[in-house]
This record gives sequence, structure tokens and C-alpha cells, in this order.
Amino acid sequence: MDNAYVTTPFGRRAMSLGMLASQLIAENIEPGISRNKWKLFRAVCEARPSLGVTDRALTVLDALLTFYPADELSEERGLIVFPSNAQLSVRARGMTAATLRRHLAGLVDAGLIVRKDSANGKRYARRGRAGEVEEAFGFSLAPLLARAAEIEALAALAVADREHLRITKQRLTICRRDIAKLIAAAIDEGVRGEWERISLTFRSMTSRIPRTPGIDELASSLEEMEMLREEIVNQLDANMKTRKIDSNESQIERHKQNSNPESTYEFEPGFETKQGANSTDCEKPNPNSASGGAGEQREKRRASATGEGGPLKTFPLGLVLQACPDIADYAPGGQIANWRDLMTAAVVVRSMLGVSPSAYEAACAAMGPENAATVIACILERGGHINSAGGYLRDLTRRTEVGEFAIGPMLMSLVRANSSVNRKAG
Repeated sequence: MDNAYVTTPFGRRAMSLGMLASQLIAENIEPGISRNKWKLFRAVCEARPSLGVTDRALTVLDALLTFYPADELSEERGLIVFPSNAQLSVRARGMTAATLRRHLAGLVDAGLIVRKDSANGKRYARRGRAGEVEEAFGFSLAPLLARAAEIEALAALAVADREHLRITKQRLTICRRDIAKLIAAAIDEGVRGEWERISLTFRSMTSRIPRTPGIDELASSLEEMEMLREEIVNQLDANMKTRKIDSNESQIERHKQNSNPESTYEFEPGFETKQGANSTDCEKPNPNSASGGAGEQREKRRASATGEGGPLKTFPLGLVLQACPDIADYAPGGQIANWRDLMTAAVVVRSMLGVSPSAYEAACAAMGPENAATVIACILERGGHINSAGGYLRDLTRRTEVGEFAIGPMLMSLVRANSSVNRKAG
């Protein structure tokens, strides 16, 4: 192993417990583990806030990785790179020596690299007769490989949190727009109600949103505004029902005024003929008749079943896990306790199945993040029967947008399949 013993830094640089912990982690690399260095670097970039490194430090890490000769990081090939400061500065976009040293120290403190200094502090490799590296002094990438699974999990969590934040922002924007336009419509049409109070409440809610809100602030504001929107819609609905009743009563009153049972015209033959003509006219099909209403009801039932005209139904998390137990293997800690864990696991599985980020984002926008994660779990469960997971997800997204897809039948099919497997195993 590259770090079979504890090594302290050269010169005036002090040893710290963090450095010792990084070296001990680097010694415990699982046998046979390897990672593509650029995919792992991408995961480090995604998880940067959790790892506590700056973007300039990532520039230095990128430069260090370019000195590693292979694309796959593995213990068998050695994990130490030994560039000079001059070479490293060139590949770090001309970073000055002082800045370079500061960000190298940041990478060491973050536990992504460790120093393996020689006796005189120089970086070099000692090669054998066959040209193989026998011993090298420089920067060891062993902690990066040892923490690969942790870094990938942090990256998946960061992606899921970012997607959740984006969806919440969209919902809040739509809710604010709905409230503003509904209040304006109510005031313009003279609807009775406490619209001044509601307007002040809405402005107060809007002013409390921070300039750069976090997910907790956004979720709290969204919940308040959705309750306010529901109150406004209920008031407008009650007002429209009142107007409809008043209109019907007015029509009935006009009908009574025009109908005089004592009129002598009722006994005249000419009036009876006119009544017959009207009866014939009434037999013409009416698009608003019962048959038209039945067609409308059928359309409503179809929309309700497929989710058209509204978001897809979200099923209980327990049912999703019963139908798709394999997704738990990709969750943080190997178990799923809430929807956030499922969405985090779905991001990992999405990458593993080769589904592009754009396809998954489109699915989240069409289905909602919970349902998109559920569909990814179903695709994982049926992996042996699906040739292209990305193409299949895009097709389901398209069908969702036109109201032709429902998650329920897919989940029920997997529940039955898993139940039959358990019965046979028993």
C-alpha cells in the first residue's frame, strides 16, 4: 500500500489529527476497488459544499488528477502523483505559488489527498530496473479512492436537494402568480370579500421570503401561500354558486311572468300549432343534453384515471418499497426512511442505468419528483426487461404529459410479481 505507515509533513508544516485520520482512512481501501478519476472528480464537484472545499481548491485537484497516468484510480497502479510546483501551476491555469500552497493545504484538510513527503521535501519517484515505480513522494490520492462511496452518496444527496429546491421554487412562483391574479380578478369583477385584508396578507408573506432562501424557508412559504390560495378559491367558488342561484331564481321569475294560465290564446288553434312546432324543435340533439353530459363524465373519468389535467397520484412510500425493494440498496445507509432517501437513491440509480440528467429532470417536471423517483425504482426492478432505461423514461414522460400514463398499474404488477416470488421461495 502507498501509506503503510504514518508520515508527517516536511519542514515547518505541523501535523494534525485530521491528517492522521486521512492517512488511516487511506490505509483501508477495499481490495479491488477502482473509480474513473473524472467521474469521481465530478462527484467531488457536486458534493463540494458538504466536503468543505473551495472552487479554486477543485482547480488544483483537477490539475493533480491530470498527472495520474491512467483514467482508472486503483491501488494496483499506485496512487501518488509527484509534480513540481511549476508544473502544477501551469496546469492549474497559472495559479501563483502562494495560492497553490494554500489550496493544496485545503485539500489536505478536507481529507481528499495526503502528503507523502520525502526527507528533503522534494517530490519524485524512485524506479526499479524494469522502470516500475518502487517508491514515490508527493501527493497521495488514496483518500479520494477510499472515500469514493461516501463522496458519491454526498453528490447524489446534493443533486436531489438541488432538484427539490428547484421544484419547490417553481411551485412557489406558480402559487404567487395564482394568488395575485385571482385577487385582481375578484377586485375587477366586484366580488364580495375581504380582498384588502387578503392582499395585505399576501404582501406580508411575500416580504418574509429571504433574498436567497433555503429549502426550509421556501417550503414554509409555499405551505402558507397554498393555504391562502385555497381560501381565495373557496371564496370565489362560493360567490359563483351564489350568482348561479340568483340567476336561476331570476330566470324562474321571468318564466312565471310570461306564463299566464288564464290567457285566452291557449285555446286558439293557431297557438296549439305553434306549440307543436316548438316540440319538434326540442327533439333536435342538444350538445348540452344528457348524452353530452355522459361523454363529459367519461372524459372526466379518463382524466382522473390517467392523471391528465392534474399531477399524477403519489402512492404511499411503503407500497413503493414493497413493489421495488431493490432501490434500498442504493440509499444512504442502505435503507429508505422517507421520500428524500428515495429521491437520493433514484439519482444514483439514474446514473447507473445510463439515464441522462435532462431525461430525469423532464420526468420530475412532468410527474413530480416523488413520482419520478418511483418510476426509476420500477425501472430498476424490471431492469432485465428494459433495453434502454433512458428511452423508456422519456416515453413515460411523454405519455404523462398527454395523460396516458398512470403509476398505479406498474406498482401493482410489481407487488404481485414480488408476492409470487416470495410464495414460491417459501
